[in-house]
Amino acid sequence: MNPLELTGLTGDTICAISTPPGRGGIAVVRVSGPQALDIVQRRWQGKPLADMATHTVHLGHLMDSTGDVLDQAVLTVYRAPNSFTGEDVVELACHGSTWIQQQVIQTLIDAGCRLATAGEFTRRAFANGRMDLSQAEAVADVIEAQSRAAHHVAMSQMRGRYSDELKGLRDKLLHFVALIELELDFSEEDVTFADRSEVSTLARDIHALISRLADSYSDGNAIRNGMPVAIVGQTNAGKSTLLNALLRDDRALVSNIHGTTRDTIEDTVVMGGTLFRFIDTAGIRQSSDTVEQMGIERTWQAIDKANVVLWVVDVTSADTSMASDILSHCNGKALIAVLNKTDLDDDFAARSELNNLLPEGTPVVAISAKSESDIEALRNLIVETATLPDVDSDAVIVTNARHYQALTRARDAIARAIDGLDNGLSGDLLDQDIRECLHWLGEITGEITTDNILGEIFAHFCVGK
Repeated sequence: MNPLELTGLTGDTICAISTPPGRGGIAVVRVSGPQALDIVQRRWQGKPLADMATHTVHLGHLMDSTGDVLDQAVLTVYRAPNSFTGEDVVELACHGSTWIQQQVIQTLIDAGCRLATAGEFTRRAFANGRMDLSQAEAVADVIEAQSRAAHHVAMSQMRGRYSDELKGLRDKLLHFVALIELELDFSEEDVTFADRSEVSTLARDIHALISRLADSYSDGNAIRNGMPVAIVGQTNAGKSTLLNALLRDDRALVSNIHGTTRDTIEDTVVMGGTLFRFIDTAGIRQSSDTVEQMGIERTWQAIDKANVVLWVVDVTSADTSMASDILSHCNGKALIAVLNKTDLDDDFAARSELNNLLPEGTPVVAISAKSESDIEALRNLIVETATLPDVDSDAVIVTNARHYQALTRARDAIARAIDGLDNGLSGDLLDQDIRECLHWLGEITGEITTDNILGEIFAHFCVGK
């Protein structure tokens, strides 16, 4: 069966604009499929595509269906299987007029192409064995990367470092299966193939490797979606004003009325090469208002999920009546105490009172969110306080929720196998757990998948990728 059919695709030749929508200096139109060279040749005036070597670039003209010149263009040809999709691919770089882009697509469709669906080029690359599913998903992550760290992790995955880790795990599991099945085959014979201590050691090594990958998801999620920073404090302490100052944008509604913020407000910004996701929360106070109480409950939830907590204190009131509640929820979090409204009171009487309450070593910074005084010092402190792993292009960190779920299930399966070994469970029952572990790892790489899973993954890609 054609590999495209295995993933719910047809063998049509497809086309799409691969550059961002809108007008620009250059637009790139990509064509992929078995008829790519023939179809483009029907609209090409220049050196014949049949005479072009793979990975070569040529200047010529694109023609419409009536034979009129549409545009001067640069054509790059990639012959199968040495292309992104594994098929014959032609890329046409034309001028970036929106009208020209539309006409190029239309003339290619008239010549026999079909407009590509979202992610179809990458899905074909997966179907044709040019990359596994985890690498295909990393393509989207590279495009969406908003920070240096996210880019490095995505590039590592796209280049196959993550896939290599999973392949190593799979090889160990297959060795495990082989040992167990030997035990089953020769259970009634006087044959020594491997004692159970060797198998147990192997199982524990596998469990440790899977756990390392699964445990990296906390950092990976922060790298990909932004390290969560909760801005908390009592009502009217200036939390929303601080959010706007950190984002350099009027993102949150600001009012001197207590209890204005009833829900969390989130936005992201890159600082020091790391993406941070700031969460403005409802002010914490005793309240009988049902809606406000719901907002305060969400504040506690935001603290629980945050890596860093900014506790904003109004220096003009120095009210610390809710301090014990705030600090109890911040236990184990990176905490920064922010003395706000220094433009109204520069005496900082609240500092000495706070010092008696804060855990030893908690950094304290005095700012005015309204005038943005010392906001840069706070930004630098947040970057210093945030703890992310050193990330380079070889880092293997899990950033994908689907992968994390599969890894946790694989870890559960290998843990059951370890328990079975410790309790003398029979080989056939152990074999079931190991094969389940293999199944979940196979779902990450795409060795085991369904059209529904693939459809969900590639639906989030842009059309030209």
